[in-house]
Amino acid sequence: MKTVLHIKNMVCDRCKLSVSQTLNSIGLEVDSIDLGMVIIIHSGALNLALVDKKLRATGFHLIAQKDEVQIELIKAALIDYVNSDREAEELNISDYLAQRMARDYSYLSKLFSKKEATSIEKYVIGLKLEKAKELIQMNELNFSEIAYSLGYKSSSHLAKQFKINVGMSMTQYRSMGEWHRKPLDQIL
Repeated sequence: MKTVLHIKNMVCDRCKLSVSQTLNSIGLEVDSIDLGMVIIIHSGALNLALVDKKLRATGFHLIAQKDEVQIELIKAALIDYVNSDREAEELNISDYLAQRMARDYSYLSKLFSKKEATSIEKYVIGLKLEKAKELIQMNELNFSEIAYSLGYKSSSHLAKQFKINVGMSMTQYRSMGEWHRKPLDQIL
């Protein structure tokens, strides 16, 4: 039998690997996995309490409430949006999310704001700034290239958001020996 499980705090490919290994360790076969969701194959009754206990030991947990599932799917979609290779002129966040979730953006925005106490736009800025920090640390792109890769139309817009939210310029951040980055599941 196949069962869909919705899982909180899955934000990257390593998370998918960790969840897959955790589920395999308790005898569950993973049919497919994506950020925030896994389809498992099992025979007989599924012990959700055991699954949740094992997932919690690695920083994840099952979610069952419909709104919580929607929030995690929104977050996963936004992480994909920020990590995708795209041009600055491509699909804006609201259109992307509405298409990806097959829901009206207004509904998604209100739900997200109600449950997370912040807007989708502020969440995306947080994701972009963490991605910018990562790219700065890698030291492979200049600031203009970083801004463009994150969908900004100008590097000055990224620089301003970076300074306001991080408390220092990108140049200052690059020159630091110690970088302080947040895990993506702690952006909010």
